[in-house]
Amino acid sequence: QKKHDLFKPWGVKCVEATGDFRQDTWLEKHIGGPLYEKQADLPRLPVPTIQDTLERFLPTAIPLAETDEERETLLQAVQKFPSQAQTLQQRLEQRAVDYKDSSWLQHWWNTAGYLQVRDSVVINVSYYFDFCDDPSANNNIQRGAAMLTAAAEFRQQICSGSYQADHVGRGDRKKPLCSTMYKYMFHACRVPLDKEDTYRIYDPALHHHAIVARKGHFFKVDFCDPVSGEPLPLSLLQRTLERCIEKADQLEAGTSPNLPKLGWLTGQHRDDCAKGRAALLEYGGEPMKQALEVLESGALLLCLDDEDVVSRKESALLYLHGGMTSGQNRWFDKSIQICVGNNGKAGYNGEHSMMDGMPVISLADHLTKQTYAKCLENSTSDELPMGEPTVEPIFTPDLYPAMEQAAHLVQDAKTAHAEWTGKHSLNVQTFQGYGSTFMKQSGFSPDAFVQMAMQLATYRLWGKQAGTYEATQVRPFLHGRTETTRAVTEQSA
Repeated sequence: QKKHDLFKPWGVKCVEATGDFRQDTWLEKHIGGPLYEKQADLPRLPVPTIQDTLERFLPTAIPLAETDEERETLLQAVQKFPSQAQTLQQRLEQRAVDYKDSSWLQHWWNTAGYLQVRDSVVINVSYYFDFCDDPSANNNIQRGAAMLTAAAEFRQQICSGSYQADHVGRGDRKKPLCSTMYKYMFHACRVPLDKEDTYRIYDPALHHHAIVARKGHFFKVDFCDPVSGEPLPLSLLQRTLERCIEKADQLEAGTSPNLPKLGWLTGQHRDDCAKGRAALLEYGGEPMKQALEVLESGALLLCLDDEDVVSRKESALLYLHGGMTSGQNRWFDKSIQICVGNNGKAGYNGEHSMMDGMPVISLADHLTKQTYAKCLENSTSDELPMGEPTVEPIFTPDLYPAMEQAAHLVQDAKTAHAEWTGKHSLNVQTFQGYGSTFMKQSGFSPDAFVQMAMQLATYRLWGKQAGTYEATQVRPFLHGRTETTRAVTEQSA
């Protein structure tokens, strides 16, 4: 192994992040490699002047004024704002000094925007991807094994720091992007607490397992070599997933069908999630604490859902929240959830609090490009160097009494999930008329074209201009995440 491919032990089993990127920066220096080598050179997020703020704000706000009176009131408020905002501006500038080795915005963003938010992460926070089909994978075993193989490959690069840092632009305009969010990708889990959650990331040198969920049962499985991080042989991974399905069937047929499915506890109001977790720890003691740590420390969660989805709408609902059929087969606090149906259709559900979609797109790109056929082609041997698959139920029979004590909490969470998801409808529309090539040939930026389409759609829906926006990444700056670009202007309106 090359030196930079090895996982450097952190010296601690786990880091509990509280939303301030500065607390975890030591990990980037410790891990090193191409992924983090540009971090120290990144510029800091500037504090815009009051005048600059107003010059950017006013053109996006005026089109939203519905009457002359509203417009005049807005203009007067803008005129008064500079004198009113002096103290606030000084505080912002001082905060930038206090956060000189970071971003003045990130701590607020991570906490007030995510970890302190008490709404359910389901729909409100977590997002989904619908992966393209893999024609070479006929079922969940083959697709799941290919996903684990690809995930192990990507994990090896991220956790060792050997992954090349992201860039934006070309040629002389090429700029490195901040890599800080990659730390929260693998072996990561949000932890529900009263009033404000935390986020745990576990040392990949000590933890090299994945979690597989089937019918609401969770299993610890080996999926990569503990030292090199290389994925285990494809045939072994397939047999591992077969065993997970067999064991889940056995548990369902045995004494545990009536046991509460703990995954429901992770999809409700965050304070209720915290109460559920506290109750489990109270009822189950140290064995329950260890079981939860096994689940939290898994590199990722592979959800083998016992259903076949065909349409884009069915797939979207499965990946977004699982509904009442597969909602139990989730642990919504896990940073990575890969969902695979019986027929091999696959998607992704991502916990959003410490990691945005752009780094995950790199992961998703790798997951979808590494097809089952490619894994089969690259498989060097059918030998099973580790013997039979290691498949261990996380919630073992000694924890059943504690789980039964929590049955009323699980039922409440299940009811809340049904009510919450039932309040939403989702339709997926694919447009095949033309794409970016036509937009460019017509003289438009595809991004601007789509933003105008969104504004037109909202106008047709509500009969008036609405404040549409697009997310913009702020990763050219150290510890940048995303920001809101207000796309409405007087010209577009």
